[in-house]
Amino acid sequence: MASRRLRGFTLVELLIVIAVLALLVLIAFPSYQAYMKRVYRSEVQSLMLDLANREEQYLLDNRSFLGGGSAVTTLVPTGIPADVTAYYTVTITAAAGPPPTFLITATPNSGTPVAGEAAFTLNQDGTKLPIGKWEGR
Repeated sequence: MASRRLRGFTLVELLIVIAVLALLVLIAFPSYQAYMKRVYRSEVQSLMLDLANREEQYLLDNRSFLGGGSAVTTLVPTGIPADVTAYYTVTITAAAGPPPTFLITATPNSGTPVAGEAAFTLNQDGTKLPIGKWEGR
C-alpha cells in the first residue's frame, strides 16, 4: 500500500496571505471612515432640514420662530435620533425681527470621528454653510 503524504500550508504561504489581507485592510479602512463621516453628515443635515420645516410651521401658528434651549425638543417631541446626538450638538437661535429669523447650528462633538469638521448652519432663507459640505464634497 502506498502511504499518503498530508500536505499543509507552509509558513511563507501563510505570511503572504496575511500580508495581502493587511494591505486590503489598509486600503479599505480609510474609505470606510470617509463613508461613515458622510453618513453622519447626511443624518444631521436631514434633521436640520426637518427642523427648518417645523420652524416655518411654528411661524405660521405663532407669528415668531422658536429658539433657545428647549426649541429642538419642542419642535421634535419624539427627540433627536441617537445617531445624531452621538456626533453633533444641534441648537436653534431665533430673533423676533422684523423680520423674524432663526439659525440652526449643528456642532460636531469632540472625541468623535467628525470632531475636526466645521459646524453646519441653516437659516430661515435656506442658506446652508459651509458651502460644499452640504453637497457631500
